[in-house]
Amino acid sequence: MTETYGRGREETQEERADRQWSELLQELRVAQTGVQILFGFLLAVVFQSRFEDLGDIDRDIYVVTVMLGSATAAALIGPVSYHRLLTGRRMKPETVIWASRMTVLGLVLLFCTMCSTLLLIMRVALHNETALWLVGGMALWFLACWFVFPLWAIAKGRSGPRESDTDDGNDTDGRGGRGRDA
Repeated sequence: MTETYGRGREETQEERADRQWSELLQELRVAQTGVQILFGFLLAVVFQSRFEDLGDIDRDIYVVTVMLGSATAAALIGPVSYHRLLTGRRMKPETVIWASRMTVLGLVLLFCTMCSTLLLIMRVALHNETALWLVGGMALWFLACWFVFPLWAIAKGRSGPRESDTDDGNDTDGRGGRGRDA
């Protein structure tokens, strides 16, 4: 059965799930690459001679950062495992939903990892409270770019015009409006 999602997209539930899965994979490729590079650098830090010079607080920040990096990698690689284990079970729509949720969790963890990494680097580089201000400012920028701007676009999309002159064809919630994964 073919349904019309939103303003003109006609696709079956399976076609919609396939499209959403492909879009999610593209997003994950970008995020996974960055996380893997960052995590690799984090793992190498402990083996550097200067690591011994770190104070207790900086070592604690390092440990938290490595753990956050590990959790981030798990969350952003998790959708691949989820998909692989459920392939052939006719559960693609459910797979897309859970993989999308894991990806959002991965982005939140990546935000925390980035802030923690920046804090460690700025503390080592500056040795003063300016590091906290710089990291705080950058954390606000990350929040704005990754979460505030998209949420603002969703809110604006719900209150704005809904005709085809503003439609980009990316309806994803199946009810005619913008979905969370648009």
